[in-house]
Amino acid sequence: MRVVMMGTGTFAEPTLEALLSRPGRVVGVVTQPDREAGVRSGSTRQTGRGIKEIARAAGIPVIQPQNVNAPDGVAGLRDLKPELLVVAAYGQILSPEVLSVPPLGGINVHASLLPKYRGAAPVAWAIWKGETRTGVTIIRMSAGLDAGDMLAQESLEIGPEETAGELESRLAPLGAKLALETVDRLAAGPVQGTKQDLSQVTKAPKLKKEMGLIDWSRPADEICRHVRAMQPFPTAYAYYHHGDQPPMRVIVAKARGYLIPGGPRTYPEPGTCLPSSDVLLVSVGRRGPAGETVAIVELQPAGKRRMAASEFLRGHPVQEGDHFGPESASIKSM
Repeated sequence: MRVVMMGTGTFAEPTLEALLSRPGRVVGVVTQPDREAGVRSGSTRQTGRGIKEIARAAGIPVIQPQNVNAPDGVAGLRDLKPELLVVAAYGQILSPEVLSVPPLGGINVHASLLPKYRGAAPVAWAIWKGETRTGVTIIRMSAGLDAGDMLAQESLEIGPEETAGELESRLAPLGAKLALETVDRLAAGPVQGTKQDLSQVTKAPKLKKEMGLIDWSRPADEICRHVRAMQPFPTAYAYYHHGDQPPMRVIVAKARGYLIPGGPRTYPEPGTCLPSSDVLLVSVGRRGPAGETVAIVELQPAGKRRMAASEFLRGHPVQEGDHFGPESASIKSM
């Protein structure tokens, strides 16, 4: 079977390497154009060895169309004469014309337990929404977004402090295993898929930078999940209002729920900074036990390196009225 792999970034790389374990099967690779500094077009995905480098080391032709659905992209794909497309985090929605090029169409390696979390950012949304398990589903590609019949699925647990980037790195080899098994089955003959339950469909749209802004009125567990879900992109952030200084944009890299022993005497406004020497305590919206706050453990002030909260506090000891929030936020004093 002649297979063309389409993918970009660290999630796709293990799938390509798995397919290459079947000599002569992969006849071409399609990946996003390289992104140069200051240029908006091209891939922004995290890379390990790099899809292009893996393919070229194996002597596999690589094409990088700006738009695979444009006539030149379709023509380049036709030149490879694929029987099947294997797609993993490619970064472009494929047109019916592209999917019609190979006689067997395409299969997609999707990082969720479909029908949950259809869309571009399934790993982040699973964490953000508080799922305890996720996984990988192999689907037969169709006109609808992640709507095709399911050919294989396997799950794993989400770690209690796992970020989206860390979870994706564990899902990638699982996806590679399932993709290889599915291609082997398709090479042996027709494979019957399972329809998705439309009543269980949820969406996982592309993350935007503004989604990283922390809402301190949420409960502590939701805020901590948000911080984890935003790593490595677009990152969770807030503006630190400290004394009479201008608001400082701060990336919150690591945070945990923290319970003040005995609970507070009063409940400060969400976002208020509370005195502490080694972690940066921030009041939140109430839902959990009395005294629950968020402890910022690691952060990165604008223009500086990532650091422990204890180091940050040595240069910015908490004063009355200090708080986190939007850039123009004001808050009642403690």
